[in-house]
Order: sequence, then C-alpha cells, then structure tokens
Amino acid sequence: MNRNITAFKAYDIRGIYPDQIDIGFMESLARAYATHFQPERVVIGFDSRLSSPKLASALATGLRNSGVDVLDLGLCGTEMVYYSTGKYRTDGGIMITASHNPKEYNGCKMVARDVIPVGMGNGLAEIKKMVQENGPFSHARPNRPDYHGNYTRLDVTKEFIGSLMDQLTTSINRDLKVVVNTGNGAAGPTIKQLADQLPCKLELLFDEPDGNFPNGVPNPMLPDCREDTASNVLETGADLGVAFDGDFDRCFFFDENGRFIEGYYIVGLLARQVLKKHPGAKIIHDPRLTWNTIETVKSMGGIPVETKTGHAFIKERMRQEKAEYGGEMSAHHYFRSFWYSDTGLLPFLLILELLGASGKPMSQLVDEAIRRYPVSGECNFTITGTPEAAIRAVEKYFSGSGNVTRLDGLSMEFDRWRFNLRGSNTEPLLRLNVESRGDVDLMEEKKNEIISIIKSL
Repeated sequence: MNRNITAFKAYDIRGIYPDQIDIGFMESLARAYATHFQPERVVIGFDSRLSSPKLASALATGLRNSGVDVLDLGLCGTEMVYYSTGKYRTDGGIMITASHNPKEYNGCKMVARDVIPVGMGNGLAEIKKMVQENGPFSHARPNRPDYHGNYTRLDVTKEFIGSLMDQLTTSINRDLKVVVNTGNGAAGPTIKQLADQLPCKLELLFDEPDGNFPNGVPNPMLPDCREDTASNVLETGADLGVAFDGDFDRCFFFDENGRFIEGYYIVGLLARQVLKKHPGAKIIHDPRLTWNTIETVKSMGGIPVETKTGHAFIKERMRQEKAEYGGEMSAHHYFRSFWYSDTGLLPFLLILELLGASGKPMSQLVDEAIRRYPVSGECNFTITGTPEAAIRAVEKYFSGSGNVTRLDGLSMEFDRWRFNLRGSNTEPLLRLNVESRGDVDLMEEKKNEIISIIKSL
C-alpha cells in the first residue's frame, strides 16, 4: 500500500488533516524516523490545533513500538522541542504543528541529534520513501528487538524560560506596557509563566489555546491578522505590541503607534543587541533584503555573511561560520546560544532589553532604518509555468545595468535600488522583494515595473 505523501515539503511536513495526514500516517512517520536515525530517546510536543493531541499520541505509539523512549512536552512551542533536544542531549525531537497555516492543517518539524534540522538533504527524503511504501521499518535498538520504549511526561517551561532570561545582560524597564497577542495558538500558557518573571506589564490577548482559532489564524504575516494587535496597542497606550504565530517560533512587532514593523528592520535591531554582547561576531542574513543589515552589522564591527533563504540553509551556514545570530525578514531569528535554532521568545526579550536600555520608544529605534531603506514588503505571485521562466524574463529586462548574484533566485543591485526574485521553497509561489536607498517613489516604481513583467507572462 502506497501512502499519500503530498504533505512532505522541503523542510518539514504540512498537510490537511485527515486527508493528507492522519493517525496511520503519523505512526508510519514515527517508525520511519526510528528506522533512519536509530534513536534511543526522542522529545515530542504539539501545538494547539484540534488534531494535534491525537497525532502526538500516534507519534508516541509509533516511536515506542520501535523501541524509542519518548519525552512528551505536551502543548508547547517548537523552540521548546529544540531546547529539550539540546538540553537533555536526546537523539532527536519532533514537533506536531502546522505553524501559521489554517486550522484544518497539521504536520511536523523534526530535528536529529544536536538539534540538526531534518530536511530533504538530511533524512527527510529517506523517511518520505519509507512512509510512502509503508516500510521497510526496523527496530531502533537492533540488539534489543523486544524493547518497548518508555514514556515520560516532561514539563520544561520554567527552566526553558529561565534559560532565556539568563541571556539578558541588562534590566528590562519595569514601566513598559506590552500587548502580547498569542492568537489562540500554543504560546499562551508559556507567556503567562514568562509574565511572572518580567518587571514590565504584559496585556495578554487571545491567550487561551483554541484550535478553532476564533480570532483568526495566528499568522501575523497577513495584514488582516495584525489589526487586533495594532488597535489594542493604541487603546491601552502600550509601548510595544507583539504577535506570535501558532507554534511561537516567530514573533512580530508593532511600535507604540500600532505600526507593524517589517521583520527586516528587526534583524538590524537584534544584530545590534548581539554584537554588543559579542563584538566582532559573524551575523548571517538572507539575500531578500540586505542593505540595512549589512550597514548595521559593519557599523557595529561585525561581519555580515549572506546565505540562502530557509532555516536549513541558515542553520547550516551558522554552524560553519560559528555565527552568533542569523535573521530572516520572515521573522525567523536564530542564535548560536540556542543550538543555532530559531526562537520567538528570545527576540521578544532582547527587544524588551533594548527598549529599556535605550530609553527610546520603539518608533525611534526603527524610523531611521525605514527612512534609509524603504521596502516593498514581500510580493507573492502564483504563476503558470516554472519560476525560472519569470526570473529569466526579469533578468533579461534589466540585463547590462546591475550587479547580478544567483545565490538564491535572482538578486540585482543598482546604485539606488535592488531586488530579489525567487521561487518559494515551501509553496508554489514566486516571491519579490525590492528596496531602495531612501527613495520610496523609486522603490514603488521599480516594484511595479517588475510586477508588470511577471504579469505579462
């Protein structure tokens, strides 16, 4: 029997429950993971989706039947699985989540020993083949074929929060008021415990986990999902707004005026914070938007290093370079101090630390970067044909007039503006980002010019 494997993506597994992912799928996935990695202990956890507890139970059953001991975190964030995998030196970790996708979706993110991401170049292709063919599976402990894995329920929330707080070097301003929107995702219970450790006041919004997502899918990348946070910042007179996605490995910021801050500018702020603590460090960034990050890192005495977009590429390059921090405009932030993994809570704490130390409002911390390097926001296109055809057409249009790099899709740089055009690694989309040197009108003009070329195809 061949299973439906359309839920397998480049970096993770994500599909509709129960059409693409169900209990049988998850048990096969567990057995395939155990066969490929031969682990003795694996951490698991799950988000707030309605199907997550059932899928997590099936995952635990499949692992234990394969001779794997299971440490179950229960409802948690993806970064808590990363933390526990690294802290307890387990042989891997699996998080049941579909992150920011609509409520009918589910899936999982997997890591191996040392919190190494499992993607198509590191085990996921082999696991996909075994799930598709429903085998052949083997026992994780060949010398003990009758061993049935143990099950341990583990709550790491307190120690996890403590480990993040230990990374702060200055006090957080106790007068700060912060609106925190967890979107009925998994973050609520952890944020409540974190609030007890912070001197500032947190106004919690939609903090009860609810897989029906009655207040909208927890995806602050969508403009429609930002209004609640922005309006609550204004209504409460808060100094900052923060919104988390469903498994809270990403957080998004709003200034005291309710303005959404593009993740690109947050990368610059976090790079400053990291370089204050680690002078001369290497900082990894992706090629979509670069000028503000490069300028900021160099001005602080750091070394900017560009690599391909996507968590697997960022984490691999960070390990190679021993970089202290890596940031993507999509609000993924990676830290050497966190097993080179992405976390949503540490950026939140670092921005609180920065606000306290600077004495400036959030708007002043980002206004200069926004003025110097206005951006288009990511423009996404569903196209007929391959992304490569559209990329070639755009490159031909501008040929001979800019510097070209092809690290990730097409980047072209001119004196006063630049752009990156690339196919998505996870969705059938073409993605465009444009920035300029202090000229909003030029940025808009070039954005529309490129959009016209793409639409003409």
